[in-house]
Amino acid sequence: MSVEEVAPAAVPPSSPSAAAVVSPRAPRAWTPAPPQSNLVWAYVSLGVAALTVAAAFFTAWFVSSALAELDFRSVPVDTALYAFAASTLFLLRPAIQGVQSARAAEAARRSDVAEARVLIADSKEWAWTAAGYAAAFVLVLLFGMFIVANEVAVGQTFFDLGLMSKTFWLIFKAFWVNIEIFVIAEILVLVWGLVIAIARLAPGRAGAPVRLMATAYVDLFRGLPAIIAIYLVGFGLPLTGLPLVKDMNPTWLAILALTLTYGSYVSEVYRSGIESVHWSQTAAARSLGLSQGQTLRYVVVPQAVRRIIPPLLNDFISLQKDTALVSIIGTVDSFNQSKIIASNHFNLSSVTTVAILFVLITIPQARLVDRLIEADQRRMRAGG
Repeated sequence: MSVEEVAPAAVPPSSPSAAAVVSPRAPRAWTPAPPQSNLVWAYVSLGVAALTVAAAFFTAWFVSSALAELDFRSVPVDTALYAFAASTLFLLRPAIQGVQSARAAEAARRSDVAEARVLIADSKEWAWTAAGYAAAFVLVLLFGMFIVANEVAVGQTFFDLGLMSKTFWLIFKAFWVNIEIFVIAEILVLVWGLVIAIARLAPGRAGAPVRLMATAYVDLFRGLPAIIAIYLVGFGLPLTGLPLVKDMNPTWLAILALTLTYGSYVSEVYRSGIESVHWSQTAAARSLGLSQGQTLRYVVVPQAVRRIIPPLLNDFISLQKDTALVSIIGTVDSFNQSKIIASNHFNLSSVTTVAILFVLITIPQARLVDRLIEADQRRMRAGG
């Protein structure tokens, strides 16, 4: 029998050489799957943008017609309404750009997968941008419809521009009382809160009574609503006949009440900042011969204050708003003045003026807090 006539031995399919016998070629390279299409969402965002534009022009027409029926219509108002409606046309740019990127990605899905992924990511970004701004515009449009609802009943009740302009300076003068209370109380709260925080951290057995009294004070005034504290101090202390408080005017009684209330909150902010300073700082200062007071003054408190500025500003924003509560003890502040105007005209537009004034001085402080928090986070990430 010749060699050519001998049959080859059977190779088990599971053996390592089976693949070589069956397919001696090298394995084929892996091909990435094409990315999912974003064309549907791109067209949806374009439709949302187009509907928002149409709704904006309809709302402008509707508001203008409602104002015309009440003889409130004017050329500047109509110009502002239709200018706002025209601004929604800018929504079409990101929406159209998203569609164009999605269609370009469809063309590149089979030929260049990497380019298709980049185009789809770009399309999603444009589409979500259009949808996000459209949602913001819709909220503004809904607010406009709310203002003119029921024959502009809401607008006449809360946004009577004639009454607001006529009484603005009267309310603005009274608003300085709120600012005066806020500034003085803030200074006193800074000092008083630090005193309470240090009292709560009094060391040793000798400091136990001090810690107990400071803790009781903090627990009491943190649990007591500010309006009750103002009421008790404003009406209660003058009734006692004490020489120092019986002749206080309502403004100073309000400052005293707010200082006692917010001193409890600020003391906890101080305490958290002091306790956040590493114990080795205190140990090193004491080892150099500094007393407990000197250690707090020169080492611990300066480091703690830098860390607690953002939460302190948040507390001061709350303090600023709570100055409106002093109206319950007869202080003629902006809120009390607005209530007098509202009762005389049977309209709450003067109260809206007070709300706008408070918001205008609160927003810059809130943005400052955000900036300080971001700066502190950058410093922490940099290891500073």
